[in-house]
Amino acid sequence: MDTTANTRQGLKELINRAGIGLALLGLVVFFSVFTEHFLTANNITNILTQITINLILAVGMTFVILIGGIDLSVGSIMAFAAVIAGKAMTMPGLGPTEAILLAVMAGLLAGMLCGLLNGFLSAYWSIPSFIITLGMLNIARGAALQVTDAQTVYAFPKEFSEFGSSLIFGVPVVFILALLLVAVAWFILNHTILGRMIYGIGNNEEAVRLAGHSVFRYKMIAFTICGLTAGIAAIVYMARLNIASPIAGIGFELNAIAAVIIGGTSLNGGRGSVIGTLMGALIIGVLANGLILLGLSDFMRQMITGVVLIAAVLLDQYRARYGRST
Repeated sequence: MDTTANTRQGLKELINRAGIGLALLGLVVFFSVFTEHFLTANNITNILTQITINLILAVGMTFVILIGGIDLSVGSIMAFAAVIAGKAMTMPGLGPTEAILLAVMAGLLAGMLCGLLNGFLSAYWSIPSFIITLGMLNIARGAALQVTDAQTVYAFPKEFSEFGSSLIFGVPVVFILALLLVAVAWFILNHTILGRMIYGIGNNEEAVRLAGHSVFRYKMIAFTICGLTAGIAAIVYMARLNIASPIAGIGFELNAIAAVIIGGTSLNGGRGSVIGTLMGALIIGVLANGLILLGLSDFMRQMITGVVLIAAVLLDQYRARYGRST
């Protein structure tokens, strides 16, 4: 019976991933037919560059949503980590290499600390993560504005900005970095105890607790990973634009959540994959780029993206009900 159930579940997961892939393929074919420049090398490079930050944020968001949580603060944490890194990078008396290394460490540490605080408060006090991260959204944004006096930090070493614009065989280096993060996250979720606990908490938190595992610890780890990826996104953002703005990342949390949900991860937790998240980020990127090439206004693009997100949530609920009935 268990073998049959596992086989059925595996088949459903395969069909789900295939459906996401077909949706992406359909968008590519549609925009290739109805726009002139969609499949050009420059446009493909633009798409990969544009989705990089969202993909990095979405990788961390996947961990949080898999445990049944949500993180509304990643955009603000990204801005806070960016200005902390920017301040570190522009400290006087540092050579380019020392400045870059210090900035990277400072940005990643800032993101991890914010994520750790989110996880601690949510898990220790059993407060819905929606509330905690909504508070952190304002705290991190306010801190970013306070640290910089609402001013943009700039004048970074040229070696740093060159990293943000570098290509390898036409593929942006920053996108390759994002793919490496996807690979690491996939390995963690599928081949480590941490991954099994993440899925287990999302499926049945009480069962994990009764089995003697620390739900508190694994929740904190999930949110810390989410904060870490916000820090990585901050570094990539700085390298791409050569600035660190305290108002960066506004609304980025919504795009990250959309990528995760469109990619098939359940809002209820316990079901989904980081590969699906990658596909979801690609769908959002292709859709946004294609709609621009079609000449649609910003308002229409927002409306269409919203419709796609609602459709993904409705599909998730349908899959959940279908799964319970079989």
